[in-house]
Amino acid sequence: MLSASDLADRLAQDAEAVCRHYLSAGRRAGNYWLVGDIGNTKGRSLYVHLVGPRAGRWTDAATGQFGDLLDLVREACGLINFHDVAEEVRRFLSLPRPGSVSSRRPDTGDSAPVERPAGERARRLLRMTQPLAGTLAETYLRERGILRASEHAALRFHPSCYYRDLVTAQTTSFPALVAAVTDPAGAVTGVHRTWLDPDGGGKAKVDDPRRALGRLLGNAVRFGFAVKHPVSIMAAGEGLETMLSLSQVMPDMPIAAALTANHLAALRFPPGCLRIYIAADADAAGQHAVQGLSRRAQEFGIMPLVLSPELGDFNEDLRWLGPDRLTANLWAQLTPEDAMAFLY
Repeated sequence: MLSASDLADRLAQDAEAVCRHYLSAGRRAGNYWLVGDIGNTKGRSLYVHLVGPRAGRWTDAATGQFGDLLDLVREACGLINFHDVAEEVRRFLSLPRPGSVSSRRPDTGDSAPVERPAGERARRLLRMTQPLAGTLAETYLRERGILRASEHAALRFHPSCYYRDLVTAQTTSFPALVAAVTDPAGAVTGVHRTWLDPDGGGKAKVDDPRRALGRLLGNAVRFGFAVKHPVSIMAAGEGLETMLSLSQVMPDMPIAAALTANHLAALRFPPGCLRIYIAADADAAGQHAVQGLSRRAQEFGIMPLVLSPELGDFNEDLRWLGPDRLTANLWAQLTPEDAMAFLY
């Protein structure tokens, strides 16, 4: 008879099929399955690793719950006894398993090519981009009050970036804002893409116009970081546009956009960091990330200070309240010496 560990390993080998069966309200996004919660409501708070050494591990960023696929089956089915959970898992494993969309390949009679690692594909995509200035991506950001975007080397433009629907597997392409994700040493580990409406109507009209590719954990899109230059003071937060809004009024502050709440909580600190300002999002996942990053900062001897917007996020503050009001709000939250050094 298979042990609990054996059953969990068997489930992890087909993690996407498990998610499609028990968390059918969710969807695949890159290497994760996203859903609202363990009760299978729509949303993005709970994420399940689908590939790699953590395949099958899941976390609910809103509640702090976590576990493996055995735990997921138990919670999703409302089971209590391990015997019942094991029976349900054995029943599931005996079902016919249709090939997942992501793994289907045409039958050409030849062996399927080995797919490049995500980090390599991300770097290849970045090499195909062009500078931001004068592009649709710069216009997109300017319409959101972000006027200094072309000064950031991390931001690039792709005129026809490949997009694949994760449900139907149909492909098309759109212009895209592409942001380089880097580690604390400045090495590119991934990219973040924002697909854009070719007619200038904001983001492309697709289900998920923002996606990341590559290794995000611990890394971020970085602005104002000089390679091999010590960073003693920095700011970090989730969204790209949120952090670009802060950079708009604090252009000399090193700023990191971790892209999601879960990745913000795991952000790696640069050597010599003494103080980190954490941009808070108002939702539960955002608050959980702030708490997690604050705890980790303190463990490293770094002082965490939270920055709070007046509206939903700092981009809303910039767009609807204006840069002067945003500056005044930040002036009251930064230490006096940092306000003098970074706010103009």
